[in-house]
Amino acid sequence: MSTMPVGGLVPRATDNAADLVVRNAKIHTSDPVRPQAEALAVRDGVITVVGDDNDVAPHVGPDTKVVDALGRRMVSGLNDAHLHVIRGGLNYVLELRWDGVPTLRQGLAMLREQAARTPKGQWVRVVGGWSAEQFAERRLPTVAELNAAAPDTPVFVLHLYQAAVLNRAALKAAGFTRDTPDPKGGQIVRGRDGEPTGMLLAAPSALILYSTLAKAPVLEGEDRKTSTRHFLRELNRFGLTSAIDAAGGFQNFPDNYSTVVELAKAGQLSLRIAYHLFPQTAGQEIDDLTRWIEMARPEDGDEWLRLNGAGENLTWAAADFENFAEPRPQLGDYEAEFEKAVRLLMENGWGFRLHATYDETIRRDLAVFEKLAAEGLFPAGNRWLFDHAETVSADSLDRIAALGGAMSVQNRLSFQGEAFVRRYGPGAAADAPPVRAMLERGLTVGAGTDATRVSTYNPWVALHWLVTGRTVGDLVVRPPHNRVDRRTALAMFTEAGAALTGETSVKGVLRPGFLGDLAVLSEDYFTVPEPDIAHIESLLTVVGGRIVYASAEYAGLDEELPPVSPEWSPVAHFGGYQATPGTGLSGARQAELLGQAVAESEQHRQWRVRRGLTPGPASTFFDPCFSL
Repeated sequence: MSTMPVGGLVPRATDNAADLVVRNAKIHTSDPVRPQAEALAVRDGVITVVGDDNDVAPHVGPDTKVVDALGRRMVSGLNDAHLHVIRGGLNYVLELRWDGVPTLRQGLAMLREQAARTPKGQWVRVVGGWSAEQFAERRLPTVAELNAAAPDTPVFVLHLYQAAVLNRAALKAAGFTRDTPDPKGGQIVRGRDGEPTGMLLAAPSALILYSTLAKAPVLEGEDRKTSTRHFLRELNRFGLTSAIDAAGGFQNFPDNYSTVVELAKAGQLSLRIAYHLFPQTAGQEIDDLTRWIEMARPEDGDEWLRLNGAGENLTWAAADFENFAEPRPQLGDYEAEFEKAVRLLMENGWGFRLHATYDETIRRDLAVFEKLAAEGLFPAGNRWLFDHAETVSADSLDRIAALGGAMSVQNRLSFQGEAFVRRYGPGAAADAPPVRAMLERGLTVGAGTDATRVSTYNPWVALHWLVTGRTVGDLVVRPPHNRVDRRTALAMFTEAGAALTGETSVKGVLRPGFLGDLAVLSEDYFTVPEPDIAHIESLLTVVGGRIVYASAEYAGLDEELPPVSPEWSPVAHFGGYQATPGTGLSGARQAELLGQAVAESEQHRQWRVRRGLTPGPASTFFDPCFSL
């Protein structure tokens, strides 16, 4: 194959010049017609050519940006099928992220430093993306440690959907006193004197955690846009080009959606978002859904921002909770209102997604669907799916398939696997969730993270979990029979996500006519040792032909963002995900080990000098390369 050097390339006069050409890559196209390629071209946001240098050369014009992938692996842009991206963007720059932090000691040092720069009236908040199991210490911070690190600044540390730790200043700022009653489904831990200690427990409802966090100051105006843009850039850092927003608690429509709408209108989104609508007020769900059906229809919007349906809750009473530190919640009677909601959606052509952790909940939901199926409402062409489904049974999967449903799984057990094993045992954990059984039934199975309040938003941690079955604490939870190979896991993060939004004809595959969404990876996903999958990042992320993230040799090719604001933001000082080196001997790691070896050699020489085994003092440094 002929080569096409980037430097000195003479553009050809052409009427169909590409906007972007990426060449010299190991491209995994996901296209069975042409599984592998070396180069591709993008024009007007769409892939026009996939092939080799000879194929793309005629499409290089005077203004074409040509990028040399330097032999690196390229894949289709990742699509997180369950990410709370809208809510996460509104708060991103206010949060101190412990995602990827290897020790509690480092986390507390970051917290102490951040508290010193946080202005009066603001909080330091650590909100999801980490687990005590990832720390070398294997524990949560104590209230005393938070008080010592930040005696005057409110500190709120959320641990999964299980608990929150607050310092003395945060208890005061949140208004907790000895007279504050425990909310339904939650517990305020109290000391001997009856005063709150600083521990809040979900028992099993996480609403106590949500409602307390909601008391912290929020961003307004332009700061919300800036925060969202920086969060999207952080997602682009890991090769994400699309996400399905699963809505969630305290995410009101249309108010909390206005920021992404304004960014979409200004052409400033760097991630494609398909969003869901989630009724926020118990008892008002049917009214909310009725109003929304009159306002919009699924697929309204464009390839950047589009409505995808309702959920992940349709009615609050039907929602179980994924707090594996507590027993499975016993739900009351909810079928009557739930049936009204589902009927309303299906009769009006709305798809939906449903939060359901346990098979007991899924079976009750399916009974409602089967009742409506007798009226012809299932399967009726509307996209619908179950989320999470850690304990779904084989029988329930058969019923889901018969009703035309799909699945979306997340790596919540990367962070809660140990708690799940302690409660339900290793046998149940082996099939939590039964990913292989889902795929064997021909179900569409999208993969995601459920970030940001439980799992990290780094999709490679989720891919690592799918492939290895290991938690962030390195516990093997899922045995080989319930793991998937790397190609299948990647397809769950690309093609399946496109299927869940009805976009299989335009994305998820690198093929002419498809959207120009791709990622050039730091390591070859298909060949790195399994432990190193979680350490992969994107060096070049492209969405619709736009370079939205660039690092290493490509630094400076991406679009400029406004500075992080406010200036005291934790993101401005620490960034987001805290990357750590993989187990492989990268060049940086080799240099580090060489430095350690040199230091050890010098220590050994000094030891020999002190014992008279080697003449001393040390001779001056001599490099034969510079001798005459």
